[in-house]
Parts: sequence; structure tokens; C-alpha cells
Amino acid sequence: MNKSTPVEEEIEIITLTDENGEDMDFEFLDQIDYEGKRYAVLLPPIEDVEGEEENEDEEVLILQVEEGGNDEAESYVFVDDDDILSSVFDIFKEKFKDEFDFAEE
Repeated sequence: MNKSTPVEEEIEIITLTDENGEDMDFEFLDQIDYEGKRYAVLLPPIEDVEGEEENEDEEVLILQVEEGGNDEAESYVFVDDDDILSSVFDIFKEKFKDEFDFAEE
């Protein structure tokens, strides 16, 4: 997936903490509502290692958003259902078809 928009937009970064307590930053692309649940579409960070070309065929990460109770922050949960992942990604692709070039599988 390649961004094709030359317009500079403010990038929203969210930081997630994994099970080992390590923080990782992701670019927040969109939130999709599907079957009564919310899903965040995130772009993992591009590792800019010297001597290696950037991978322009980035894959997005889709996580389910769960509300925190009593002033707790919302949490993000991995989605194991391939049908849900495919459906949410299809909605995302349709919504942003003019802003991104999506590679055909």
C-alpha cells in the first residue's frame, strides 16, 4: 500500500505496549465500525535501517478497540477471525481508495 497524496497531513501516532512491557508506535489510519464493534486500522512503524530500502508494500494492523471502564484507557485486542479482518479491511479500502494505492493479492 503506497500513499499517493502529496498533501501534508498531521500523522496521529499511538503507542501500544506489548506483553513484554515494550512500547511500539503505530500510525493511526482510521477507525472502522463493523457489526457493533470498533476496529482501529494501524500502520506499523517503518524500520529505517541504514543500507536497507524501505518496504513500500506495508501491511496494516487491524485491532479491536475495547472500552475501558471507570476512567480506564481503551485497549486494543488482536483479531483472530480472518472473515472479520477481511471485512474490516474491505471497508477501509473502499473508504480510502482515492488516498492509497492498494496492491491486489
